[in-house]
Amino acid sequence: MEQLYIFFLLALAFLIIGAYLGIKIGTLLNNRKWDQRLPDIRKETTRRSRAALTGQVTEQLAPYLPGFRYRATEARFIGKPIDFIIFEGLDEKEVDNIVFVEVKSGNGQLSKVEKSLKMAIEEGRVSWEEYRI
Repeated sequence: MEQLYIFFLLALAFLIIGAYLGIKIGTLLNNRKWDQRLPDIRKETTRRSRAALTGQVTEQLAPYLPGFRYRATEARFIGKPIDFIIFEGLDEKEVDNIVFVEVKSGNGQLSKVEKSLKMAIEEGRVSWEEYRI
């Protein structure tokens, strides 16, 4: 009977040691995988960050770049949810037309909000309101 208790305690001790070693080995292997992937993750993050910054700078400089169809003096940068509102004729003190401009570079796509804004404008769901204090 005493031998059965000793056997049972030894088996329990081996199970605990085995579980502990399994957890340690699993953690070590997982950390090794991350250590191997980390340089690639950092490069990709840096690439995306640079692309975003380039896009933001390009957006604000767009009125001064070749091919921009409107006068820079009549463009007002908004940023979100649309990049520019152009007030055509503002320089002559009589606005003839208002144009909403979204600047994209590379393979940039319109966001869901930008698409909904485009639809609202194209469908004429635009109004004027005067707020007085």
